[in-house]
Amino acid sequence: MCCTSLIALPSSFASDSPQVRIHDIQGETRVSPYAGKTVSEVPGVVTAVRDFGEARGFWFQDTKPDDNPATSEGIFVFTGKESPSVKVGDALRVSGEVSEYYPGGKEGGGQSATQLSKAEWTVTSQDNKLPRAKRLNSHTVPRSYAPTAGGKSIEDRTLRPHRYALDLYESLEGMRTQVSDAPVVGPTTQYDELWVTADRRQNRTERGGTLYGSYEQQNGARIKVTSLLPLKENPFPKANVGDKVRGRTVGPLDYDQFGGYTLRATELGEVRSGGLEREHTRPQKDDELAVATYNVENLSPASEPEKFEELAQALVKNLASPDIVNLEEVQDDTGPEDDGVVTADKTLKLLTDAIKKAGGPAYEWRQIDPEDKADGGQPGGNIRVAFLYNPERVSFTDREGGDATTPTTVVDEDGQPALSASPGRISPTDEAWEAARKPLAGEFSFRGKPVFVIANHFSSKGGGDLDGDQPLEGVFQPPARNSEPQRVEQAKLVNSFVKDLRKVDRNAAVIAAGDFNDFPFSPSLKALTHKALKNPMLRLDRSERYGYVFNGNSQALDHILTSPGVGRPDYDIVHINAEFHDQISDHDPQVVRLRLR
Repeated sequence: MCCTSLIALPSSFASDSPQVRIHDIQGETRVSPYAGKTVSEVPGVVTAVRDFGEARGFWFQDTKPDDNPATSEGIFVFTGKESPSVKVGDALRVSGEVSEYYPGGKEGGGQSATQLSKAEWTVTSQDNKLPRAKRLNSHTVPRSYAPTAGGKSIEDRTLRPHRYALDLYESLEGMRTQVSDAPVVGPTTQYDELWVTADRRQNRTERGGTLYGSYEQQNGARIKVTSLLPLKENPFPKANVGDKVRGRTVGPLDYDQFGGYTLRATELGEVRSGGLEREHTRPQKDDELAVATYNVENLSPASEPEKFEELAQALVKNLASPDIVNLEEVQDDTGPEDDGVVTADKTLKLLTDAIKKAGGPAYEWRQIDPEDKADGGQPGGNIRVAFLYNPERVSFTDREGGDATTPTTVVDEDGQPALSASPGRISPTDEAWEAARKPLAGEFSFRGKPVFVIANHFSSKGGGDLDGDQPLEGVFQPPARNSEPQRVEQAKLVNSFVKDLRKVDRNAAVIAAGDFNDFPFSPSLKALTHKALKNPMLRLDRSERYGYVFNGNSQALDHILTSPGVGRPDYDIVHINAEFHDQISDHDPQVVRLRLR
């Protein structure tokens, strides 16, 4: 790579072919017609420089665009680990090799970014005026998300930027783009990124997010924002959902492995607080049974002590000390260290001690150690589900026989359902649970009435267990939900178990709760509830049905499902994590209060 002050074509790129411009390279589809070819003396002005990491380079843009809205006028020049010797405002003529870069690899299903590599360039002038940024707002971003191709690739489709959001973004790839006074819909992450929406009215939640309410409600106005500014002098802002990035945020539009189209900011607006506060649920009344579910995100003795303290405060103050708590992602006593340890008593003791110190009850726990490396999750962590319960309010009915591979079954004891083992795992050797957490069934008693609780943590969507889903913003449209069939089979097994309980007593009090890793409108939840359970979340207003924020979409993965025998439940999603940059877990806990029949 080189930079000279002479307007001369480097000999290594000499060519008799006519000059091409950036819009010729970008073309009208997602893949360049020049991919794999060499181009010479492509003109443009440098609009942004990335001078950190192992993917350094610069964006430059043609100041004389064509009249085709499908062709981008900007492109990235990749210089690898070498700092690019250019400045914003430099006018260049660039020669190099055209390629399509797939962040994360082509096999991941994401889209590519067209770029020039092995480049040489000549600076023809400096301090040039930059092209005007393209504005992204409710008038320019189409409501339709992507063209459909029956699950096949859309790479060879001619872009229709006035009809589809993904086509619009592709037509602006590498170009200066702008959002103004943009609401934050995804909080700042540890990777210094946040999500905004270019459309203030698109499927908003009651607390300022963007609701993912169906497979057809993808919310194309979401944009990820990162910064190209020096972080030492310009720390990336800490933002929560409901905040606003005031003023202009400007930079080239790029494609990222994690989240798709990303505005790489060279000018970043000021974050103004929206005043979002963490919620507190009401305490249960004496005759109400309170059952909660909480994904504590890889909790182990290796976690920071502050995490135990903050989880305890949340359970006591924000959740009002539920009678029973289903925990997900409890790791073994050595955490991610892959040493064969599977016990989790140290982890659970640290948590229950912290809860007592925070003024909560002296919780006891029940769980079953998994087989080593059999349940997925972080390697070596051996995550599992577990019960906490307050013995002052409920009692646990212990029945021997439960272990990692022995299934618990429903037995009839004089016309009343009971578990053969409590706690016990549901069909733990069934292939549906390969590399996944097995559900834990427990028999409780509240005010003399038996209550059956099932703690769940179904297979993930992201491929951490087996095959992951194709990305929402990827080249395959609509994206395949590869992980879904396994969760459907898992749901059928839990559903069958609940039906076995209700065969003995149709009014049996059954609660199935946890991180089901799927949406309330999904086939998994339909299979899970079919003629056995109800989802009280559906009684909430649509704008309240979420407890997890992924890529700027507020969505529901955690659920508490109840049998008809529990009566009319009072249900609450307690928003304390997912919308905040300083979260102690990526999931919001949920609680249901019941008056048993």
